[in-house]
Amino acid sequence: MSADTLARIAAALERLAPAPQPAPDFSVADAFAWHTDPDRLEPVARVARVDLSLLVGVNRARDTLLDNTRHFARGLPANNALLWGARGMGKSSLVKAIHAAVLAEGLPLKIVELAREDLPSVQRLLALLRGSDARFILFCDDLSFSHDDQHYKSLKAVLDGGIEGRPDNVLLYATSNRRHLMPRDMIENERSTAINPSEAVEEKVSLSDRFGLWLGFHPCSQDDYLDMIRGYCAAYGVTTSEDRLRAEAIEWQATRGARSGRVAWQFFCDLAAREGIRL
Repeated sequence: MSADTLARIAAALERLAPAPQPAPDFSVADAFAWHTDPDRLEPVARVARVDLSLLVGVNRARDTLLDNTRHFARGLPANNALLWGARGMGKSSLVKAIHAAVLAEGLPLKIVELAREDLPSVQRLLALLRGSDARFILFCDDLSFSHDDQHYKSLKAVLDGGIEGRPDNVLLYATSNRRHLMPRDMIENERSTAINPSEAVEEKVSLSDRFGLWLGFHPCSQDDYLDMIRGYCAAYGVTTSEDRLRAEAIEWQATRGARSGRVAWQFFCDLAAREGIRL
């Protein structure tokens, strides 16, 4: 075999299995986003988040997750956490706000965002994080799986860690609209058509059981909805009469057909714009 042929084969193998990327300089930022093709951790200079004090109606989840995060940042035992429930109620906002709150307390902690579609690459990401002295919250937003989705198997690498175990310096926080990470009708369909119904769905349903913390988020009351808006107004210096705020906020949520933290923020953005306030 000629040297030219060997060189072409070596080049092809290099493309199929590129050399491992060196660990980044984690001192340049407190937040990173994981990307593939090629694998890289990109620093995030400014994280889009709200202050923890502005998250209303999630006191129990806030306090539980904050304590868990503090424990982890201090090197103490801590649990992976699944934040599940109603849309727009601040699940992802809470994770980012708690990271900022822990940093403000002087506790060193990094956050790394992992997209759901990049779950198959998680072992390569863990290999990079394992070699660092820093501690990392691995954040996967809007996590869920369809009936024939195999990505959930990659998630087990984070929750169970396989033969190496999960790195001691990595913790997973995930958000989902579903408590069991897959649609209930798919669970019931698989149970009803399987030869052994209990075993057919156990692997997928028990995935959420591997999270040590389950934090539920539920639709907010009208009082909480209005308190969210009042909090935004106070934080950003928007002044208006209570009667006007209440009437317009209730009309706004009626046109959306729902109340949530997201709807409250959308109304506030509209109100601030009409008042000429830049956010």
